[in-house]
Amino acid sequence: MTAHVRIEGLHKSFGSKPALRGVDLAMRGGEVFALLGRNGAGKTTTVRILTTLLRPDSGQVFVAGHDVLRAPDRARSAIGVSGQYAAVDEKLTGFENLYLVARLYGMRRARAADRTRELLARFHLDTVMHNRAGSYSGGMRRRLDLAGALIAEPSLVVLDEPTTGLDPQSRQNTWALVRDLAGKGTTVLLTTQYLEEADQLADRIAVLEDGAVVAEGTADELKRMVGGERIELVLTEARDIPAAEQILAEIGDTVPHVDESARRLELRTESGQIALADVVARLNMRAIPVLDLGLRRATLDDVFLALTEEPAAKEVPA
Repeated sequence: MTAHVRIEGLHKSFGSKPALRGVDLAMRGGEVFALLGRNGAGKTTTVRILTTLLRPDSGQVFVAGHDVLRAPDRARSAIGVSGQYAAVDEKLTGFENLYLVARLYGMRRARAADRTRELLARFHLDTVMHNRAGSYSGGMRRRLDLAGALIAEPSLVVLDEPTTGLDPQSRQNTWALVRDLAGKGTTVLLTTQYLEEADQLADRIAVLEDGAVVAEGTADELKRMVGGERIELVLTEARDIPAAEQILAEIGDTVPHVDESARRLELRTESGQIALADVVARLNMRAIPVLDLGLRRATLDDVFLALTEEPAAKEVPA
């Protein structure tokens, strides 16, 4: 399938500090694509270039076939953006905020009003549409900002940490909205600090580290990169840690990880249920009580920690 968004050989430096070092990405229509990386990895720089807010030192970016450098106005017409912080005018009502955005996109008055009411209802803000946005809760302002990103029905929606500060119910509602957008053919680029969010929503994920893509694939593909499963157990008594550690060391091919303060032990294994059954039998044989014991799959947290380095003392601007 032809890529709806293409990023090729993107380089950007701030002074002597490289922020992007040859980033290549492609996103298909109707796809949720998550961009992950620690602070300073280059996520925000990539988003700013994609949305025409920053020029790269070299490389090309195309959105819906439009070169963002040569035809920025055409590219912008295909993009809706919701940034890390809700960009709403607190002195205007919810209706006035969205209506203003619609008019700035060139909609006629009647169409702008209809589209505004439609989105306010969709985001459950219709009952407060005539209240000033300054009276809205943080979650309500966030929803209003998301609605603004959709006002012109863009084919690419960029959501930069869209659920930061939202309560669990609002987060679930936002996730449902993202799935609905993708289901209707909209490409969604998602940056997030919540790895569960990427796991739940993303069709594909790219991990940035030090301005370069260090891994890309589906969530399951990335998890397989980490390899295997892990046995986790939490002991009832701290005094049993040495004995439990010995049991895990005898069973596994790697050294078990021990968190003494939490009485938690962890062992990576390739033999899954067989190893778990062996652990249970040996613990029972030695009458070692446990509070929790289970076999866990690798998570995106494991992937993230495996692929990214410790933050440098001084981070690269992003």
